[in-house]
Amino acid sequence: MDTRTPPSPAVRASVESVHADLAHWLGTAAPDAVFDRFADAQHDTFTMVTTAGEILAKAELLHGLRGARNAQPGLTIEIAELESLFDDGSTVVIRFLERHHVGPVTTARRVTAVLDATGDRLRWRTVHETPLA
Repeated sequence: MDTRTPPSPAVRASVESVHADLAHWLGTAAPDAVFDRFADAQHDTFTMVTTAGEILAKAELLHGLRGARNAQPGLTIEIAELESLFDDGSTVVIRFLERHHVGPVTTARRVTAVLDATGDRLRWRTVHETPLA
C-alpha cells in the first residue's frame, strides 16, 4: 500500500523544472539562461549536503555548476516517489528518488528538500542527498 502524500501541483512543477534545467545544463551546451533559471530557483540562504557528505552554500554550488556546462553529455534526470512530508503554506518539506542516466550508467540518490513558499514562487532552501547503491 502506498501511503505517500502527494505534493501540490506547484511543488511537483518546481521539482520537475529545477531538475530539467539541471540536466539540460550538465548534459548539453545549454544557453546561460538555463543556468540563470536554476540559480534563481535557489533561495539566497540555500545549502545542500552532497552525496559525498560535503556541505555547500549557494555560492559554492553555483560556482561548481557554472563550469560544468555539458560535463555529462546526454544526462537525463528522472524523479520518482515524490512525496510531501510537511506543508504549512510557507515551508514545504519533500522527499524523492532522483536517478541520473548517462548512457548505460545510472546513479541514484534519495533527496530530502526544504522549499520556501513565502514569495511569489517556490525557492529551494536546503537539499540533502543520500546516495543509493
